[in-house]
Amino acid sequence: MKLHEYQGKALLRKAGLPVPRGEVIFTAGEASKTLQTLGLEKGVAKAQAFTGGRGKAGGIKLFNNATEAEQVSSKLIGMTLVTHQTGPSGVKIEAVLLEEQSKITRELYFAVTLDRAKANIVFILSPDGGMDIEEIADKTPEKILKLYPEWGKGPDDALLKQAASFLGLNAGQATQFGDVARKLYDLYVSKDCSLLEINPLAVNDAGNLILLDCKVTIDENALFRQTDTGGDPDAEKDPGEIEAAKYGLSYIKLDGNIGCMVNGAGLAMATMDIIAHYGAQPANFLDVGGSATEEAVTKAFEIISSDKNVKTILVNIFGGIMHCDIIARGIINAVKNTGLKVPLVVRLEGTHVEEGKALVNASGLDIISADDLEDAARKAATSLALTMPALLPKLLRT
Repeated sequence: MKLHEYQGKALLRKAGLPVPRGEVIFTAGEASKTLQTLGLEKGVAKAQAFTGGRGKAGGIKLFNNATEAEQVSSKLIGMTLVTHQTGPSGVKIEAVLLEEQSKITRELYFAVTLDRAKANIVFILSPDGGMDIEEIADKTPEKILKLYPEWGKGPDDALLKQAASFLGLNAGQATQFGDVARKLYDLYVSKDCSLLEINPLAVNDAGNLILLDCKVTIDENALFRQTDTGGDPDAEKDPGEIEAAKYGLSYIKLDGNIGCMVNGAGLAMATMDIIAHYGAQPANFLDVGGSATEEAVTKAFEIISSDKNVKTILVNIFGGIMHCDIIARGIINAVKNTGLKVPLVVRLEGTHVEEGKALVNASGLDIISADDLEDAARKAATSLALTMPALLPKLLRT
């Protein structure tokens, strides 16, 4: 679960780490009172979104007084922020962090995360932090250092000395860095983080370290005990994912045009692969599992068909625990309820397959039957190509 910057900084502040004074607002009208509470006149307004590159995309604005703060906040709240990470659709801004300006002389990079290959926490450091850290890691990897504190004990003096030297810190800053590193390690462990990134870890004009920006991600497996972070586990999820979870369905929205309903994650992946083989792309991953009810199947179908990008639907069921007749009844009910207007290809195999096929055939609905997975994928791609002629050359080659 990702935390917004203001939520992450609240954790940092509580841990005794140096962060700028700031407070989040959700309407521009809150700006003046918030600045009075903070004792600020001028500062920076930062759009709160789960994406990097906010500054380059116009999501961070300076202001010199309360009137300007209200004006820039009004422009930011409600805007669609498009960055290199969001894609062209962008993300809608619903909150702004008003924060004091910091005069800085250097920008460093410091992250705490898990190195799965080494099964250990890793510190990732660079003397060149800021907005272009990805480019630095790609073009000048020698400016990236990884250090591994001893599991359960945290960073020792030797590790901290090596890190401070690599970052080019003086003696006083090295002492400050040691305190920051230990507290970040403790916070990472105590809050079950999977990522704790400070970018930049800045040196201000007084020569002191300050944590200007942060990304904090909490391990979703530990949310049952991390109830005080202020985060929302559903914040980044598609509405369909949230609705699917209510019925025990695993749904992930993708960018293609063929909606998929499959039972079993492995079969779902194979189905998506063969759709791609025939020149199309899946619009979703949806696993109804092995014990879904007729109601859940109906809901799964409704979620798929509500996606405006879906131009064809492919149902691929290999019934074991899941009976094909239950799937068939769910499909029939959903088609009738939604007034389906796109082609529907159905492949059924396994337990109660004859009963399922009989129900589909007797429904009188315009459903395309398939004999096996390859046949189903080809028919789905062919149906899609009728509305998207650009797919025809690829389809003909396969």
